[in-house]
Amino acid sequence: MATVRDESDYDSSRPSSLTALGSRRSWISDIGSSSSVSGGGETPCRHSKPHKANHAEWEAIAHVRAAATGGSVGLDHFRLVRRLGSGDLGNVYLCELREPPHRPSSSGRLYYAMKVVDKDALAFRKKLRRAEVEREILRSLDHPFLPTLYADFEASHYACLVMEFCPGGDLHVARQRQPGRRFSVASARFYAAETVLALEYLHMMGVVYRDLKPENVLVRADGHIMLSDFDLSLKCDDVIPKLLRQPRGDGAGANPSSTYGHSSSCVPPIQPVLSCLLNGVTRKRQVPMPGAAAVDADAAEHSEPEQTSESDPAEVVVEPVAARSRSFVGTHEYLAPEVISGQGHGSAVDWWTLGVFMYEMVYGQTPFKGATNEETLANIVSKRPVAFPRIPASASCGEREELLRAQDLMARLLAKCPGKRLGSCTGSGEVKRHGFFQGVNWALVRSVRPPEVPVPAARSKAKTMSRKERQEPYKQQHEDHFDYF
Repeated sequence: MATVRDESDYDSSRPSSLTALGSRRSWISDIGSSSSVSGGGETPCRHSKPHKANHAEWEAIAHVRAAATGGSVGLDHFRLVRRLGSGDLGNVYLCELREPPHRPSSSGRLYYAMKVVDKDALAFRKKLRRAEVEREILRSLDHPFLPTLYADFEASHYACLVMEFCPGGDLHVARQRQPGRRFSVASARFYAAETVLALEYLHMMGVVYRDLKPENVLVRADGHIMLSDFDLSLKCDDVIPKLLRQPRGDGAGANPSSTYGHSSSCVPPIQPVLSCLLNGVTRKRQVPMPGAAAVDADAAEHSEPEQTSESDPAEVVVEPVAARSRSFVGTHEYLAPEVISGQGHGSAVDWWTLGVFMYEMVYGQTPFKGATNEETLANIVSKRPVAFPRIPASASCGEREELLRAQDLMARLLAKCPGKRLGSCTGSGEVKRHGFFQGVNWALVRSVRPPEVPVPAARSKAKTMSRKERQEPYKQQHEDHFDYF
């Protein structure tokens, strides 16, 4: 899946003293074995990550930082093992500390993922600001399903980000291993639930992710997920909490089994995206007929606004409503209609991509894929609703019920009009209350056993980079995706 990018969100054309990248420059030879050159050393950042404070990898970094001169971690503290992947902004390497403080008997060697970007090259391509925004976002994150930035520093003209290494690969590769190259509905629910929580946190932090796809959802050693690659994300500092009241019988206490969807009443609507926004409108869906080939998300019934009172349950909504962009960024098959049309988009694009993400996990392909990228985009912006494969006649009643719930959720997430899209009104709260997630204990998701737990790789596979590999110049990659950031 090809990724398209537009640099209009962050202007990187401001004057810079950096020079263009030499065509045959070797980053290993330029940096050498020390980061004490000009511009080197660790950039000041927050050194407290409560969710990782008791992990061996974090303790090891803290030990090195405490013993280092000036309390800074640099490139000379790490040994590169091999390259994990390449992307638009740089390369990512598997690395380990040269002198780890201890060797945990259970986990063996401690590995990290180091993203290395050439600032000169990015300045020449006017993409330096994107790398800076990604670093700012990573510094602010502290969530179980988002990356942990252990250290960031500069060496020569390179910027390095030391992050968590995920040995389980990504969900795109994991899906290829499944029967029929698709996840079961139960597995898709697990991964979707953790992704919803990650998006919820990002939106609270004023970040619109904009690049959700299986290739960017990595699998940790314990089987839980981690979103990666934030160079397309949109950062907004103005996130204003809002208190919304919902009529009784329409909140979290409503019986989720009574309907596949979940109606919500916004008082007032918090995200005026386009003119099709529903102001105080509730949406109910009829239970679809078994085996239905398509579900029309935009044909939901319109009812009168429900009256609220002070005794009705309240909900705090924190969404980046001020985040607006007209940039054409993302992966073709995952682009939301408002991104393609250029009319402007906000955080609702993340709920669209969640729908595409779920569809690909359940059915093994994206819902609007065409023979060419142009045909794919035409399918997305067309008025035709998303269509689903017919449910097999051999499916049991329970399997049919699960698929119908999944289809209804995906249809609501894939509403072509952003204002009618599930999540565009009160954010993650609407999505989490949908009947598809019935029985999910959101507070304890990370304590649930994942569908798959990666098998530890043999030590022999951790092959050190050869001298030839170390001296290879940086080459800009034009792959559809890469495994690690």
